[in-house]
Amino acid sequence: MFFGAALIFVVVLALGALAMLRPRAIASLGPKRTILWGGLIVPSLILTMLVIAAFALGERLLAAPRPDMPLRIEVTARQWVWDFRYPDGSVTSGHVRMPAGEDVDFVLESADVIHGFWIPRLGGKLDAIPGHRNVIRLRADRPGTYGGVCAEYCGSGHAVMPFTVEALPRAEFDALSSGLAEARR
Repeated sequence: MFFGAALIFVVVLALGALAMLRPRAIASLGPKRTILWGGLIVPSLILTMLVIAAFALGERLLAAPRPDMPLRIEVTARQWVWDFRYPDGSVTSGHVRMPAGEDVDFVLESADVIHGFWIPRLGGKLDAIPGHRNVIRLRADRPGTYGGVCAEYCGSGHAVMPFTVEALPRAEFDALSSGLAEARR
């Protein structure tokens, strides 16, 4: 998307400079040809490439079944907190841990109103809707701490509904997960 926008920006700047420095060159194209190429053909080609790229990249965010199913973390949103349930049954609020460098499926539900689950540094946004389960697949390429937010206005406490995502190396994630499971017993 960035490169498509950059291409459009450069073309518009070049045409603007050409119009200012050599107005006769632009005038020699004629209004019909300028409108046809500059207003229809070139933008259509660029937008077609951007749509194809969006569909191809957007497919990665869908949680399609595959043989090596990724970790599934169930997420319940409610005014004004996020709860994260791991496969071992442990639950955290306002903080989620995930293995770095691996896909993770977040299964979203809402206990009350529509909430928007969004971790800007990791990718797409998906709504948590009451009575409906949505799944989004995300990946943190490297260990680190990332901020997540509710991206759908959900009431007066909406502004205090952020959460943190801690991406850990797999061994460290497994050690913490087994520690949480031991503590529950």
